[in-house]
Amino acid sequence: MSETSTFEIAEYLDSPDAMLEYLELAMEDENPDVFIAALGHVAKARGMSQVAELSGLGRESLYKALKSGSKLRYETVQKVVQALGFRLALEKSDAA
Repeated sequence: MSETSTFEIAEYLDSPDAMLEYLELAMEDENPDVFIAALGHVAKARGMSQVAELSGLGRESLYKALKSGSKLRYETVQKVVQALGFRLALEKSDAA
């Protein structure tokens, strides 16, 4: 009998460009859980311990904050995004 393994997106986020593109796509989704999950995947790819240290958050707190369904505060988003080496930016939409 063959075994299947769980797909782990973090294994494929192997460059800053791939991580950035993944986060940008996740931000386009209306469901905030999609972006929170994407932040968690990128943090895992970078190393949760490193991201926790750079963001000033505890490792366990970081895992809890980045799980699906969490009510992530803007301040926490900023800390995590900066720890990942990115920044949030706005741009004019076509609808405006």
